[in-house]
Amino acid sequence: MTNKLKYFIGNWKMFGDLASFKIISKINTYISKNNYINKKKIVICVPNILINFFVKKLKKKSISIGAQNCHHHEASGPFTGSVNASMLKKVGSEYIILGHSENRKEGESPKLIEKKIESSLNQKLNVIYCIGETSHEKKRGKTYSIIRKQIKECIKKSFNKKRIMIAYEPIWCIGSNKIPNINELKYIIKYIKISYKKIFKTKNFPKVLYGGSVNGKNVKLLSNVNEIDGFLIGSASQSSKKFIDIIKNYYK
Repeated sequence: MTNKLKYFIGNWKMFGDLASFKIISKINTYISKNNYINKKKIVICVPNILINFFVKKLKKKSISIGAQNCHHHEASGPFTGSVNASMLKKVGSEYIILGHSENRKEGESPKLIEKKIESSLNQKLNVIYCIGETSHEKKRGKTYSIIRKQIKECIKKSFNKKRIMIAYEPIWCIGSNKIPNINELKYIIKYIKISYKKIFKTKNFPKVLYGGSVNGKNVKLLSNVNEIDGFLIGSASQSSKKFIDIIKNYYK
């Protein structure tokens, strides 16, 4: 059920400029010099305007650059201000975050997210699909039903599952400095993997990340949940020190 490869994925959100490459460079240098940390994959998802610049500036590439969203339409068209998966792929993006709760809050429907996943997979981007419940849904005991619903309504059986990983981000944890009870989190991650495999009749369990207030202090506690295949890291990824501390403390 546990995948050997561990992912550390940064989500910069609306942060950064060209000078912010120094953050990427420091992370890249640390990863390059510390080969004792085996079976890891480092990805930083940045604003679209930075993708090509960062990709070109990275010389010895130990990390991958990703995007944070895209327009659902695959071809060019009359969509002012929008960027599609094809454009992101051409400027060097390898990964993309889709279905994030912040985008859902802005009005993204399940059908729209499904189209975005499909167009991204068609461009051979690796999709990080976000799911998670609100505090109200948690209090009502809806966590498991919400998770199952979000998986079923946005992923088609025909999709290339090898390029999809699930990021479980309980909305009540994002930016709150709270994380779920470790035993409860263990059951939730197991539930996601088992449900996903049953729904889509896959041979292998999916990769499942945890996101929501991950930092250098709580990552050691989170490392006790062996079923977690990695982390989607928000504000802490905007600092090279904080991001590196998460990686270092995970492997202590």
